[in-house]
Amino acid sequence: MSHGDAGAPCVIEAEGIRTRLGGVWVHDGIGFKVRRGELVALIGGSGSGKTVLLNELIGLMRPTAGRARLLGVDVGVADHPTLNKLRQRFGVLFQDGALFSSLTVAENVAAPLREHTRLPRHLVQQLVEFRLSLAGLPLAALNKLPAELSGGMRKRAALARALALEPEILFLDEPTSGLDPIAARAFDQTVRTLCDSFGLTVYMNTHDLDTLWGVVDRVIVLSGGKVIADGPVAEVAKVAEPWIQSYFSAHVPHRGG
Repeated sequence: MSHGDAGAPCVIEAEGIRTRLGGVWVHDGIGFKVRRGELVALIGGSGSGKTVLLNELIGLMRPTAGRARLLGVDVGVADHPTLNKLRQRFGVLFQDGALFSSLTVAENVAAPLREHTRLPRHLVQQLVEFRLSLAGLPLAALNKLPAELSGGMRKRAALARALALEPEILFLDEPTSGLDPIAARAFDQTVRTLCDSFGLTVYMNTHDLDTLWGVVDRVIVLSGGKVIADGPVAEVAKVAEPWIQSYFSAHVPHRGG
């Protein structure tokens, strides 16, 4: 199930990324490219540096060596105005949702629109409602605080906020962690639909095997600071490498209809 167009331009590029944290090399020469319209998952054991890498790709951290390019911009050397403009072209769903606890769902989703646009209030309201519907949240959630929502609804509210500025790329950090299986699969399908309907590029860190088998085009495996496999899920699952085999043996895909 590859939805990314092989001729599409690369929108995320990691090139020779090396990262030293606390005297330890977390990344030791990571390189890969993601094309427009792909839904790509990065997997790896805990401590393999998946979240650190995501933060480097979006310009929140700098690698010790190598470079990260996003939509053609080298984020490591870009100046503040360039980065600010770039940040309006991608959305991020952080691991815990990172919603503002004192703001309602509507105010959370409106925050990027108020910060980066000068749209009148009634248009902001319409866009907020549209983003909520895209993320699969009922309008009844608009005026609730994050603490009043279930885990699944909080993730969807965070997704709606990540979609606020019509991004070209979505970065998702463990988007289904903490969700029950039904909510997790429903969330996966929402992300897949967004990818297919709007040509969004999605880059996610995950450990969820059902997500991999269910909706991902391509999986990149991080181990020992390097990319040890990169390709369609079914091909990577066959790679004769101990960590990959132990990871995939925990779940065999359901076959047949």
